[in-house]
Amino acid sequence: MRTGTLGALGAGAVAMTAPTDAAASAVTETAERVSRQDWKRLAASLSPGATLYRPANSGYPPLAIPFNHRYAGTHPAGIVACATTKDVCSAIRWARAVGLPAVPRSGLGHNYAGYSTTTGLLLNMSRMRNIVTTPRRSAARSRAYGPIKVAHGAGTVTVGAGVTNGDLHPLLEDQGIFVPTGRCPSVGVAGLVLGGGIGFSDKMFGLTCDRLVATTVVLADGRVVEASEDSQPDLFWACRGGAGNNFGVHTSFTFQYERFQGDVGFYRLSWSLDSVLPVMATAQRIAQETEDDKRFHLRLGIGTRGRTRKQIRTNANVNAIGQYYGTLDELRAILAPLLAIGTPEERARNCAAVREVTPAEASTLLSATTPVEKFAAKSAVLNSRTLLTDQQVSAAAERLLDWPGSGNPDGAGFAMFALGGEINRVPRRATAFVHRNGLFILAAETSWADYDSPEVAAANQHWLQEFYAAIFDGAPPAHSYQNFPDPKLRDWREAYYGVNYPRLVRVKRRYDPTDFFRYPQAIGS
Repeated sequence: MRTGTLGALGAGAVAMTAPTDAAASAVTETAERVSRQDWKRLAASLSPGATLYRPANSGYPPLAIPFNHRYAGTHPAGIVACATTKDVCSAIRWARAVGLPAVPRSGLGHNYAGYSTTTGLLLNMSRMRNIVTTPRRSAARSRAYGPIKVAHGAGTVTVGAGVTNGDLHPLLEDQGIFVPTGRCPSVGVAGLVLGGGIGFSDKMFGLTCDRLVATTVVLADGRVVEASEDSQPDLFWACRGGAGNNFGVHTSFTFQYERFQGDVGFYRLSWSLDSVLPVMATAQRIAQETEDDKRFHLRLGIGTRGRTRKQIRTNANVNAIGQYYGTLDELRAILAPLLAIGTPEERARNCAAVREVTPAEASTLLSATTPVEKFAAKSAVLNSRTLLTDQQVSAAAERLLDWPGSGNPDGAGFAMFALGGEINRVPRRATAFVHRNGLFILAAETSWADYDSPEVAAANQHWLQEFYAAIFDGAPPAHSYQNFPDPKLRDWREAYYGVNYPRLVRVKRRYDPTDFFRYPQAIGS
């Protein structure tokens, strides 16, 4: 994988799985029975800003294909490009009446498990991209962290369901307004927040879901509700980590934002794979030592790319990237053990890579597109008892060099996103996001190109299973990140939600009693 690959994705598409063959066949048969008049009735119910696309329409193909091309073979019977909440209501009521599932897609369909595809009715939310900021009436609480001044809780920002991480960047660049989101610009904020939302400021300001103060939801019967601490509190609880498309279709989100003034520390470090043991041991120790220091953010990993054995070995590397809310001297002191590792050339390059930038510049430097074309991942939540040992790291490095290769420049490897700070100060039952005692979220990944042969695709997927098994010697940690969904995960209920799963089921039964929103890893399935 390229340095910086594996963004804090939050699996930006809201969730609905690529159907099984039997389910897809049943939905297809139902869709074939939907009359032309039924489709005309749906089109007539939409607002002037919305559009219904059928497979014969020229606008259909670019909206039908998901970002993760592994699932490009799943074709919706129709696509509604929604412009208003009323469009979503009309589409859901129509879908229920004709017997089709309705599946929302907030961004481009990045989901690792294809959970934003359907053979039913696809609700494309990309036209719902309004962004409205509301400054706080009273003076916000301000605090200086070295060269940066932060006005905490400076106001709220309400975004439509089609807004992406990248859409929020101009607010930061032009006004210093910041909401903690993921690093991939094209990932939808909707899928990110509903499953948690990790990024490079989450230790400082909490997960994306921790900043949520309200959300508009269209339920399975077409009713619209506002969920917040004071309205539908059980639904609001479930929306903060319960993953997308379990309880309804979200059309807007309101977040508390911060306002920045000044600079932050930034670093991007890399070494050859020869240094993998000292780098991984040192970086994990630093993460432990700074767990309660919310100012320091870290992502580290190993990766490679290429087609031939020589290319794969040459490109194999270990890397670390992050930012710091404080002085450069403080950041260099934290990174000093890492900066002392490697060849003279690597040490010199890494020391020079520690610098001060504006928050907007840091956002750009830290951004990375999720893997392109076709990809798969497996995740694990690591705590102080399950950090990687030298033996595990050695096994991972050895397996990395056995990667079968592909034409995808994103390659393969794993990334570890440090947790702690404000994330772990929230009790695990306070929101649906249960992973409140972790030190890292680890994501193992592989990717291949559209033009790669079926044999290359199969070899990559087989390698990922073996790579993951080698790291954990067949016994991975109990928890996984729901925004990096894994359709092959057996005990996903415990892995994604832990002790919060029974309450999620109760919320599901209240708000979607007929199980309209369903898929193999849906709440209550």
